Amino acid sequence: MFYVKNTIDFMRPRWIFMTMSAILVIISAVAIGVRGLNFGIDFTGGTVIEVHYDKPVPLSKIRATLHKAGYADAQVSNIGTAEDVMIRVAPRGQKNLSKIGDHIVQLLSTNSNIKITLRKVDFVGPTVGKELSQDGALALLYTVIAILIYVTMRFEWRFALGAVIALVHDILITVGVFAITHLEFNMTVLAALLALLGYSLNDTIVVFDRVRENFRKMRKGTPAEIINAAVTQTLSRTIITSFTVVLVLLAMFFFGGPVIHNFSLAMLIGVTFGTYSSVYVASALALTLGVSKADLMPAKKTEIDDRP
Repeated sequence: MFYVKNTIDFMRPRWIFMTMSAILVIISAVAIGVRGLNFGIDFTGGTVIEVHYDKPVPLSKIRATLHKAGYADAQVSNIGTAEDVMIRVAPRGQKNLSKIGDHIVQLLSTNSNIKITLRKVDFVGPTVGKELSQDGALALLYTVIAILIYVTMRFEWRFALGAVIALVHDILITVGVFAITHLEFNMTVLAALLALLGYSLNDTIVVFDRVRENFRKMRKGTPAEIINAAVTQTLSRTIITSFTVVLVLLAMFFFGGPVIHNFSLAMLIGVTFGTYSSVYVASALALTLGVSKADLMPAKKTEIDDRP
């Protein structure tokens, strides 16, 4: 018999954690439906202005000038060099589109001793923003469907269903935080959600691989004991990996600047719940659905009698 020392009974309180997860998902879904998301310019449309400074200028100074002038939603970032700056401003009425670039350049020139040159002004219409939001939603949907097919082929439908529900759980809670806090939801956040799908699935697959291995080694163990052993065996790997990722994300969150602030926040939320859901959503659901040793054992080959 295969023994695992100091096995932690993760599955014993699974109903408590599954109930807590269900409550969080419901709260997130209600928040998304009632409050909605604070979509950024990428999705709502707006004006994109590129300007060139003769000398490098702190982005914080530009943001302060724009915010003081009433452009509180303006996004400011460098493009290529410290002298080239891109400014994104939300729609302010159709009549202002042709003058908003000149107005911002004049505003920045008045509040700076550095010469400023207007390079380009582009207008992102609401139709383009709507298409981006639809394409982003479809990208998430197609990714989840592909993951469902992949896990079903590699493991078993109970594991596939648990993995997909865990992914939906992580995404919904992350988006729900943005709905509750009304933080800006832009393309960088969408990119974070797509990255989270891969991260969360990888963590879940590591546990599932060990579960399948233990089902073949622990001949007399119950499904709960086998899953507990698998999670315990992969616990150190999970903690080290997640801790390392969180350290990087914290550095990005505090020192990366406003451009990637929401990206790093979405990743922090997703990584935290992704680590948790691989145990108390994916594995717990597979156990609840009745996964057994017979479901994961390789099929026996049928011998064909060639004798006449």
